[in-house]
Amino acid sequence: MDGSGEAGLSPMELLLASVAGCSGVDVASILRKKRQPLDGFDVHVRGERAPDHPRVYTHIEVFYELRGEGLDPKAVEQALTLSKTKYCSVSAMLGTTTKMTWRYRILPQDIRGEINIET
Repeated sequence: MDGSGEAGLSPMELLLASVAGCSGVDVASILRKKRQPLDGFDVHVRGERAPDHPRVYTHIEVFYELRGEGLDPKAVEQALTLSKTKYCSVSAMLGTTTKMTWRYRILPQDIRGEINIET
């Protein structure tokens, strides 16, 4: 962790990474329980902050790119809904004060991405 954001993630970037990690674990677990052919996924998180101090997040977008031949979009939507409304305590906490949007897309299994954290 680095307060300046030069040598590592800033505390606010770590908060976004926490949303990605918490919901990512949930979504993977739920899709496994639904016996979905999940080969991998990437979570991209972007946050918009207020212009004035304490510069809290005003909007957080969580975007999933999932890979797996035959993934059922309804199963993915159910997994995302369960994560954001029931299981992910990080998003539940942030969602009380911050607008959060969740999106996804299903990719062919041979495409790879990366985790993106933007502030």
